[in-house]
Amino acid sequence: MPATAGFSCIRKCNGAKIDDYFRAVHSINIKYRFQKSYTIDFLSKKKKMNEGEIPQYYVENAHQAIIEPAVFEMVQQEMQKRKPGANRHSGTGMFASRIKCGECGSWYGSKVWHSTSKYRRIVYQCNGKFKNAKKCGTPHFDEEAVKRLFVTAVNKLLTDKDEIIADFGLIKETLFDTAPLEAERLELQNEITVVVELTQKGVEENARFAIDQSEYQQRYDGLTEQYEKAKARLTEITGEISDRKSRRETVENFIAELEKQDGLITEFDERLWHSLLDYLTVYNAEDVRFTFRNGMEITA
Repeated sequence: MPATAGFSCIRKCNGAKIDDYFRAVHSINIKYRFQKSYTIDFLSKKKKMNEGEIPQYYVENAHQAIIEPAVFEMVQQEMQKRKPGANRHSGTGMFASRIKCGECGSWYGSKVWHSTSKYRRIVYQCNGKFKNAKKCGTPHFDEEAVKRLFVTAVNKLLTDKDEIIADFGLIKETLFDTAPLEAERLELQNEITVVVELTQKGVEENARFAIDQSEYQQRYDGLTEQYEKAKARLTEITGEISDRKSRRETVENFIAELEKQDGLITEFDERLWHSLLDYLTVYNAEDVRFTFRNGMEITA
């Protein structure tokens, strides 16, 4: 969807009631805040910084995004991988967060052996190998061993190149179809807009007329519950749409790279390492499995 498509989403930053919530939810790239200050005397035009006395508003997608939505979504996925944690993604080095321990699930990291002697060497080993009572039994590898295994796995992949490309052409529209989700998202956005309008109308009526407060609160709570359910589902759907689009982009790039390849490879190619491979999993010295960006797993 182009950055200018859709509708602007207005969200209030504070306020406990549903009429202080935003009218619709949409993917954001750029947002502007309004009512950072407000007029306290309309005669003297005197203003005061807003410190929560009145709601502030964010207007989202009011201008064309600097970054294309598809690129933005891919960056968000990459940032999610890099969140702190035991198995977080690391962006340091070509092999960083590309080799996974099949025993404990931790990533492999580079280790320097015999750093001060002529036997100095760099190996890749499970980062969690010695963190548990029972150490991981998965082996270490040096860089050349990983490269040799990658060449073997890629050549097995290239052997089935035509079949992989043809299969993707048959299933991509079904596998990555977002039309039903987008239709449901639009319905939820409309529902949220209606619920907020009904709630605000009720609040205004309650302020102007004498209304039974028990009845008013019951109606208000019902609208609040409806809003929260719709908002939660909308967030879920928006995430799934983003995920499908991102995965489609990843696999399409994988297929495009595969189509460029003419014949088998004889040596390690760093470009193919980055464009074709997702990660590899080490179970033991004889069982190393490469997971490619189309989801296909090959044992080298």
